[in-house]
Amino acid sequence: MAGTITLTRDGVVATLTLSNPDKLNAFDKPMWHALIGHLSALEADEGVRVVVMRGGPGANGARTFSPGADISEFESERNSPEQGASYGDLMDEGLDGLRALRHPVLAAIDGPCCGIGLAVALACDLRVCSESSRFGVPVSRLGISMGPTELKLVADVAGGPAALEILLEGRVFGAAEAKDKNLVHRTVPDEGFETEVAATIQRIAAGAPLAATLHKRYVRRLSDPAPLTEAEIAECYRCFGTGDFREGYRAFLEKRKPVFTGR
Repeated sequence: MAGTITLTRDGVVATLTLSNPDKLNAFDKPMWHALIGHLSALEADEGVRVVVMRGGPGANGARTFSPGADISEFESERNSPEQGASYGDLMDEGLDGLRALRHPVLAAIDGPCCGIGLAVALACDLRVCSESSRFGVPVSRLGISMGPTELKLVADVAGGPAALEILLEGRVFGAAEAKDKNLVHRTVPDEGFETEVAATIQRIAAGAPLAATLHKRYVRRLSDPAPLTEAEIAECYRCFGTGDFREGYRAFLEKRKPVFTGR
């Protein structure tokens, strides 16, 4: 059966769940199409405050994020340079859409997170994993390289030397080493994983959504050495004219929790 990605809502929290249980949530073509469609819907949804990306249970309830690509597709979908490039364009659309999404995205990683599964996690803003999670990019054993967009994600997050180690050795390694390589922000004991994910969601959702969007945009923009334009600088300060700003500082002075509306 083909894999899928489901989108669910619980208040201001949206959850994208990877599901290809017989293959531990390996990414296939239908999953990329589903992801792109969900990202379009989420971008238009002003009520969302945080998006969670996580893996559904594998066969027999195995804990997994995604071990990478569905290799059984290679013969039919990626069996020539032209097919490889076309499939790469599809993956790039999903990865770029995930990075550009205006809402904060948390990758909740519990289990294998390798290859394109790791690239998807790296396209998210924050990554929290359980101690038993495993990471790596063993694609060289398949006779292929990562695509440029995926390579840039690994290199930008881990740094060039660490990226080369990950790619050239093709090792699968544990959560502690992933943390050392900056691939995840926090590792959590398995028994406390869901509690920490819920707490992280709550912290993100408590912030002003306009501020979150600006922080996402400008942390990445400032990695570009080109100077900010006057319009870009002005955009950073428009928040001082918003209702969320007035609500935020008044709530602080009144010693209450702010209620942000995104306006």
